[in-house]
Amino acid sequence: MDTHPTNNYTTLEEIQVRKEQLSEAMMNDSEKIAALWNSVFKKQENATRGEYIASIVTHSITAIDAFLLVRKLMKNYSNVLSFFRKPKRGEK
Repeated sequence: MDTHPTNNYTTLEEIQVRKEQLSEAMMNDSEKIAALWNSVFKKQENATRGEYIASIVTHSITAIDAFLLVRKLMKNYSNVLSFFRKPKRGEK
């Protein structure tokens, strides 16, 4: 089921005009996406010492939490993962 509107073009000029409209819309969207992308990864230049320490603590807690999650998953599902491994010599 196609939800895009279908336009019937009768001349090459109509196709060219539509192509230019779409190209312009794509350029505008591209500029918006680039601006948003850059704002996501913008480095905070005037962060205070307290904000800097808070960000280090936050990132450290996130890293520890990820490590503990992986450890817990490996502990609980190691038997599932060992099912896909090739048996070593002498093992059934």
